Amino acid sequence: MPDTYKVKFETTKGDFVVEVQKSWAPLGADRFHELITSGFYNEARFFRIVPGFVVQFGLPADPAKLDTYQEFPDDPVKQSNSKGTLTFATRGPNSRTTQVFINLGNNARLDSMGFSPIGVVVEGMDVVEKLYSGYGEAPNQMQIRSSGNKYLESSFPNLDGIKSATVLE
Repeated sequence: MPDTYKVKFETTKGDFVVEVQKSWAPLGADRFHELITSGFYNEARFFRIVPGFVVQFGLPADPAKLDTYQEFPDDPVKQSNSKGTLTFATRGPNSRTTQVFINLGNNARLDSMGFSPIGVVVEGMDVVEKLYSGYGEAPNQMQIRSSGNKYLESSFPNLDGIKSATVLE
């Protein structure tokens, strides 16, 4: 996997680009590269948005895709969760899978909890900040896991989504 790479997200609100640094979190950077190159995030929705805190995504449009990815170990925290950084979500130690979030503010308090940023938005942070946040944390993650976009489109039709995510060469 490359030491540094950029990922372009084409979304329903416009495009943004994340630059990933393997030196920040090697295991996370490699998993993210694998997810992007497999098309995992294509058509996924931004299902959790807490203004001033985070934009979260990483549950696929098709829930069958989840079966491919098991939990993987944490990386030590080498960078702070500052505004614009991209970080894997966890349920506790060594529980990262496919969900990530973009920090919408300075969330340094997450550093001591083991949330290790893998990269940062380098273009289009204004797009990230415009994603529809009207549902907050209402979408049920267990229902997204079992029904994917069918559930989200019927219950939360205004959510923005990822059209495609690709590694820039």
